[in-house]
Amino acid sequence: MSNIVQVKVISNAKRNEIKKEDEGFKVYLTAPPVEGKANKRLLEILAKHFSCKKSELKIIRGEKTRNKLIKKLI
Repeated sequence: MSNIVQVKVISNAKRNEIKKEDEGFKVYLTAPPVEGKANKRLLEILAKHFSCKKSELKIIRGEKTRNKLIKKLI
């Protein structure tokens, strides 16, 4: 994983899934986009995918939008 990854989030999906795209990832989440639930679930799924701790990942852009930039801190 490079230090910064582009992610497009699709919330309220039927299942949690990650798809690799040309410029980053498309992540389908079952969590709704309310009260940060989708962002929390996104970091959990990405941490599992990249085999790291979720505390090592941070959303640096796009807290309230579908298009996000995720940075690996360590």
